[in-house]
Amino acid sequence: MNTFPIIRVVTKLLIPYILLFALYVQFHGDYGPGGGFQAGVILASALILYGLVFGLDAAQKVAPPRLMQRLMALGVLVYAGTGMASLLLGGNFLDYEQLNHHVLPHFLPSGQHLGIFLVEFGVGITVTAVMTMIFYAFAGRQHIT
Repeated sequence: MNTFPIIRVVTKLLIPYILLFALYVQFHGDYGPGGGFQAGVILASALILYGLVFGLDAAQKVAPPRLMQRLMALGVLVYAGTGMASLLLGGNFLDYEQLNHHVLPHFLPSGQHLGIFLVEFGVGITVTAVMTMIFYAFAGRQHIT
């Protein structure tokens, strides 16, 4: 894509807005439509767009595969950790009411809101990393002649 400077410039202009929209969908997910899966796909689409325009090597410098592998595991750990925390606090798996607390109640979410936020955050991290790794796997294939 070195011969298409307009595409490169437009891509550089679009990516921050794509990332901002992904954050909006992520944090709006517990109040309305949206959430971790949708935000993860939108976030990964920004990385994939960057990789399509600037090349696979440039995308892997921005989001190295080793980092993506760790993020896949981290998202699952956040999701499962939220469920295990509610189990250890005496409730069922992902019973958000067990996450109620009284520490800075005006600033920190509690109960249902905290549980949904953590689960959606874990899903978003994992989906972003998995979608990006799928792109790396397909884009890194060698042509067989």
